Amino acid sequence: MLYLDSGVFIYAALSREAVGGRARQLLQKVRDGHEEAGSCSLTFDELVWVVQKHRTRGDAISAGQAFLAMPNLRILSVEQDSLFSALALMGRYTLDPRDAIHVSTAIAGGCSAIVSSDTHFDRVKEIVRKPI
Repeated sequence: MLYLDSGVFIYAALSREAVGGRARQLLQKVRDGHEEAGSCSLTFDELVWVVQKHRTRGDAISAGQAFLAMPNLRILSVEQDSLFSALALMGRYTLDPRDAIHVSTAIAGGCSAIVSSDTHFDRVKEIVRKPI
């Protein structure tokens, strides 16, 4: 299973560039059941926040609703153990808290890779980063 970082959803919602097209294609594969994927509540928060910042509050709410209603997307829980793991990852790889939570949640959820444009995930040995 792939873990979809918030950038996948943000690029899909806002970008008219090639990366936005690739993000939309990946999300379509998930919706169609051709790709198994998960994400977490942080992604919801980041997506809604960024869309509201660049568009309207209504657009942000629509993006949040689309995220929550997306077929075949598993919303992984952020548990206390994941937060302890995130702290360890922050120290080991100099990650910011949100990025460390994404990684720890992906690992706890059994994801084999994190799809992200953020190259700092390349430092993390416990998971592979796949570009969008």
